[in-house]
Amino acid sequence: MRIIIVDDEMLARGVVREYLSEHADVEVVAECANGFEAVKAITELSPDLVFLDIQMPKLDGFEVAELAGSKTRYIFATAFDQYAIKAFEFHALDYLLKPFSQQRFDQALAHARANLGAGGDAVDKMVREATGRNKPLGRVLIRDGAKVHVITADKIEHIEAQDDYVQLRAEGKSYLKNQRMSELEEQLDGQQFLRIHRSYIVNIAFVDRIEQATKDSHVAVLKDGNRIPISRSGYQKIRAVIQ
Repeated sequence: MRIIIVDDEMLARGVVREYLSEHADVEVVAECANGFEAVKAITELSPDLVFLDIQMPKLDGFEVAELAGSKTRYIFATAFDQYAIKAFEFHALDYLLKPFSQQRFDQALAHARANLGAGGDAVDKMVREATGRNKPLGRVLIRDGAKVHVITADKIEHIEAQDDYVQLRAEGKSYLKNQRMSELEEQLDGQQFLRIHRSYIVNIAFVDRIEQATKDSHVAVLKDGNRIPISRSGYQKIRAVIQ
């Protein structure tokens, strides 16, 4: 079993490594001290299992799982009870509440062995529910090859649906994220973001004015000059907040 250990505390990584040394059939292929290192290592090394801390700087454990994808399975570790309960509810393979004993660790590892062939649906569900419970979304994470872009929500000007992807426009740049528009819409702050068309969401703060495009249609003109089509239902919504 190929394993990656992710924790921003060196001593915590050492504990997991020591406990794993009691199991001859495991190989620690990487240790990571932050979420960015973890995403890169998980993507490149495709481990069977990741022991993943939840509360870390820059990217937390749930964000790492979102960016790294669902092929790898996770055992979450945390010093905070509320995160442990959340990880359990979100169907992670197991969770470890720090400090944990060798016996508790071995139980989690045994549980992981029994479930490694069950696929990644549980992790996908965990990530979706974790994000949903922490809404509104304060930032959006986008993986671009080996790079990770972290875009704060208030910098997003508008979002366009493109099949199973969304294209976000922020600070003069465009980013493509593998996520459905409806899912992202649910996560964003409804007081700040408005779906004015089947294919478009706008950040109200970046709308300069509304113009009539034809006799029966309107467009939202953004502060950068972009013109976003408005549907009939979208027009009623945006007129209610922009006078």
